[in-house]
Amino acid sequence: MKVILLQDVKKVGKKGELVEVADAYARNVLLRQNQAVEANVRTMNDLKLRRANDEKVAEENLEKAKEIRDRLEKSSVIVRAKTGEGDRLFGSISGKEIADAVKEQLGIEVDRRKIVLDTPIKNIGTMEVTVKLHPQVKAALKVVVEKL
Repeated sequence: MKVILLQDVKKVGKKGELVEVADAYARNVLLRQNQAVEANVRTMNDLKLRRANDEKVAEENLEKAKEIRDRLEKSSVIVRAKTGEGDRLFGSISGKEIADAVKEQLGIEVDRRKIVLDTPIKNIGTMEVTVKLHPQVKAALKVVVEKL
């Protein structure tokens, strides 16, 4: 029997896939537990519409990420921190501090986990930080660290 999965099922398939399974397994397990629906004309049409909508949303997200990348790469962010001898910072600049500075200074919401710090920022100066905006889009952001 052909069914469309409503959620991920181990060893069967992922959500939204059309799979062929044994009739008894489909009736007794997948359909009863609302993990799948029988593949008929109406559900196949719904699946096509859902996939088209998902593709459109993914394309819009990609375009939005590219616009944000262009804005981030044209500008820089200033982060101020306490320093000790030799202009070394007390601690280091974290992704959260950079994300807060981007939101405050540029008005762009960036998740702190998307900011990639190869090495901790512990000195005053200008650093370049990578920001992962989308699986296909990365931005190079200039971070200027100044004394408080």
